Amino acid sequence: MRHPVIANRSRLLVWWLAWAALAAGQSSLIHFVYGSSTEAAIADGIISMTLFGLIGLAVWFPLRYMLKDNTQIFSDILNLVLTGTVTIIFWLLATKFIVRAIVTEKMDYQLFWHSVIFFRITAGVLIFFLIILVYYLFLSATKLAEKASRQAQLESLVREAELKILRSQINPHFLFNSLNSISSLTVTDPVKAREMIVKLSDFMRYSLSSRNDQPVTLRNEMESLRLYLEIEKIRFSDRLVIEEEISDECLPALLPGLLLQPLYENAVKHGVYESTDRVTIRTSVMRDGDWVVISVTNNIDPEAIVTRKGAGIGLKNVRGRLELFYGEKGEMTVTRNDDSFNVNMRFPYQE
Repeated sequence: MRHPVIANRSRLLVWWLAWAALAAGQSSLIHFVYGSSTEAAIADGIISMTLFGLIGLAVWFPLRYMLKDNTQIFSDILNLVLTGTVTIIFWLLATKFIVRAIVTEKMDYQLFWHSVIFFRITAGVLIFFLIILVYYLFLSATKLAEKASRQAQLESLVREAELKILRSQINPHFLFNSLNSISSLTVTDPVKAREMIVKLSDFMRYSLSSRNDQPVTLRNEMESLRLYLEIEKIRFSDRLVIEEEISDECLPALLPGLLLQPLYENAVKHGVYESTDRVTIRTSVMRDGDWVVISVTNNIDPEAIVTRKGAGIGLKNVRGRLELFYGEKGEMTVTRNDDSFNVNMRFPYQE
């Protein structure tokens, strides 16, 4: 773990400014309260606080190991007391000998030293444990930050796993439907069956290329959806009508790959499959400020929708992937009327 003060220039500057303020305060106290000479007061304040500042920086290295494990509290307290005792004794003796070597009135300083020894010890203890408290708070904050980071990484891994599970449920569902369509066409229209196989291969190539749920642009997503709808139009011909109203400014927007495809599967399944009438699938994509709003609507046969209910896996997957990718900002509403079915989706615009 890096040193919390030395590793940061701003903190290091504040550290030494604080010790400079303490040195100024101590020099003033020694001169005006205890009547020591200006020379001795300045030397004592500067030397004393500079030494403690250096000691404060050095004590971090053993301290980070002492406070690393909170299970041995008694041992930690004992180590802190011993470290503090050694530190204060060293500080007192070093200050005394260095200042005596500098000042000219050595005997006066010797007498002054003995008269304030209790004050120095008390101040040393308070300053030492204040340093310990600052480092302890820093270590606690660091541990909390690391815990939050690990939790975020874990949630990200879980989210990615859930996305992959949902994604794995989508591709087999579409492939199953498409192969059923091809199987029917091989009997009724082999030429269309071959055309459908080519388009299916193009679609699956797109699907597999975005296998890891990396976001894709809405432009690419719509191109893949057109492939899917072209596959279905080969089978249903004029019974399936496609209408689009897509704003060009929405095309660069990012979204999970194949997010919209189950909506069209659902429209085909409950619209075209279950009705002999013409079914129109209308797609609207608009920009609403910082949001992308997508609406997919298809007409339905009300009697067929009552007699046959889908498992709802497709729409559940879309809602789940939308929530996992965008969180609470991803919204989806489903509206079912007597003669129409609408899915409205809303998510933040991202590039």
